[in-house]
Amino acid sequence: MDRSLLLGCFVLVVVGSIIGVDGAVSPSVVKKLSKINKDGPYLGIVVPNGFEMSPLLQSSSFVADHKFPYLDFSGRRFRIGELEKEKVIIVMTGLSMVNAGITTQLLLTLFKVKGVLHFGIAGNADPDLQIGDVTIPQYWAHTGLWNWQRYGDGPSDKLALESNGDYTRRIGYLKFSNYNNGTNNGKSSDNLLNNVWYQPEEIFPIDGIPEARQHAFWVPVNKHYFSIAKKLEGMKLEGCVNSTCLPRTPIVTRVERGVSANVFVDNAAYREFLYSKFNADSN
Repeated sequence: MDRSLLLGCFVLVVVGSIIGVDGAVSPSVVKKLSKINKDGPYLGIVVPNGFEMSPLLQSSSFVADHKFPYLDFSGRRFRIGELEKEKVIIVMTGLSMVNAGITTQLLLTLFKVKGVLHFGIAGNADPDLQIGDVTIPQYWAHTGLWNWQRYGDGPSDKLALESNGDYTRRIGYLKFSNYNNGTNNGKSSDNLLNNVWYQPEEIFPIDGIPEARQHAFWVPVNKHYFSIAKKLEGMKLEGCVNSTCLPRTPIVTRVERGVSANVFVDNAAYREFLYSKFNADSN
């Protein structure tokens, strides 16, 4: 084969590959996005599950856009409309923090968004709060990033990879033997699971040096939205459904701290640990 023809074929294949990559968003979707974003910016609302999202969509407060009621992309349905006259895009993330992160990034990448709100059910770690209360934390922490310490080591021993800055003992740990159910010869027994040490997230600020990591455990929510949330604290909520009533009328309240992880906590001992260790109100 002629060398120039071979080179031409190679260039054509490379260009075709590039076009394929750039075409991850189809031309028809790009056209729709352009028209949708002309009416922006929108407030993004991300919701974990369908049973949490359905009451919002069925509410008379939500009105779907008559031109583009939704856009399907990458397994997600982005619902476009107005909520109390605020332009919104509502999307279900699915379970897990990975899904939440991917869906939120898609929302921000595809659409003209001015802010993001997340809502859903949560566990209660604060004994002063009750079922039905709505909490809005000022700070969030991810309590699912651990360094699981080898059996035999304790608080005075360095963690694996601690010396090069990957892990720390600064935040604290959970000692499994403190929660053993029973004793051995009247003495507290040890536990082969030993300790797990809670770790901060590695973050890479948009205005920082690329690949120069920083660490954060407590992450603040947007100051503007947290300030607006104060107006909700006097909102009256229903305390009964038919003849079934809560012990007291639920409240809306801003709290200092909430924690999250890829764990559904239906365990009183761990819930109490989170409250005593991190002073967390919601989980």
